[in-house]
Amino acid sequence: MPIILCFTLLSFNNSSGETFSLSNSISLVGSIKTHIVNKGESLIEIARHYDLGYNEIVDANPEFDPFVPEEGSKVIIPTFWILPEKQNNFHGIIINLSEMRLYYFYKKGKEELVTTFPIGIGDDGVETPLGKFKISHKIINPPWYVPESIKKERPELPAVVPPGPDNPLGTHAMRLSGLSYLIHGTNRPWAVGRKVTHGCIRLYPEDIPQLFDMVPVGTEVIIVRQPVKVAKINNDVYVEVHRDDQLQNFDYLQNAMEQLAKKGILKYVDTFKLYSVIKQKTGIPTSVSIKNKEPQLLLQEPWL
Repeated sequence: MPIILCFTLLSFNNSSGETFSLSNSISLVGSIKTHIVNKGESLIEIARHYDLGYNEIVDANPEFDPFVPEEGSKVIIPTFWILPEKQNNFHGIIINLSEMRLYYFYKKGKEELVTTFPIGIGDDGVETPLGKFKISHKIINPPWYVPESIKKERPELPAVVPPGPDNPLGTHAMRLSGLSYLIHGTNRPWAVGRKVTHGCIRLYPEDIPQLFDMVPVGTEVIIVRQPVKVAKINNDVYVEVHRDDQLQNFDYLQNAMEQLAKKGILKYVDTFKLYSVIKQKTGIPTSVSIKNKEPQLLLQEPWL
C-alpha cells in the first residue's frame, strides 16, 4: 500500500471521524497528508481540523513548536493507521489508550466498516481502565454530577452542572457498563489527544454526536493499551509505535519482534529500519521491509 503525500491548505471546517471499508481483510487504513502552515495557525488547530489528537500531530512533527509552528512549513498529517488486533467478525468499539484513538467496527448492509476518532483519556493516577465493557446508557445533554474526588480538588463546583457550555461532558454521553466512566464530548477541545480526564474518554464536540448516533446500547467496548502495532500489506511490513509513558520499562523492540514473529513476517524486516521506527515513536505506520520501494518517513538523526 503506497503512502500518499498530499498538500493541503486549511479552511477551518473541522473534520469528523473517518470511515473506511474493511473489504479483503484490510489492516491498514488512511493515508499520509501534508499541510502548509498558514499565518497564526497552531498544531492544535491543525490537528482538530484533520480530526487528530494533540499527541498524534506533535509526535509526528517533533521538530515544530506546537503553539507557534513556522509559517509556510510542511506539517505531516498522520491520518494513516494500523488497525488494532481484533477477533474475526468483531463488531464494537476498540479503544487503544497508547495512541489515544477509538475504533468502531460495524457492518452496514453487507459491508464491513470502521470509523475512527481521536480521544482524550485518564491522567496519571486516574487512568482509564482496561477491560471489556458494554455501552449501558446513552444520554443527550447530560448533566454532570460532580464526583467527590473532583469536589475535593475544586470545592467551588456545584453538586450538579447542568447542560450547557460549562458542562465538561459536552452534548452527548455513553456510559460503560459496571463503571462510572463515560465516553462523552467536551467543552475543552484541546483535551483531545491528552491525558487530562479522571478516567472518562473525551471526543471532539463535532465527533461525539456522530459516534453517539452510530453506536447502539449494548455495543461491546474493549479498552487496550497497545503501543506497538504491526501489519503486512502485499510485500511490505509496517510498524506503528506510540510513546506510552504509562508503561514503565516496556521493551518496545522486543514487543515488536514478538508480534512480527507471531505473524511470520519477521524475516521480511530490515533490522535497522525497525530500530529507527522504535526509537522515533512517531505514531506513523512506517515500512520496515528489507526491500522497500515506498518513501520512508524516518527522521534524519544518527542511531545511538
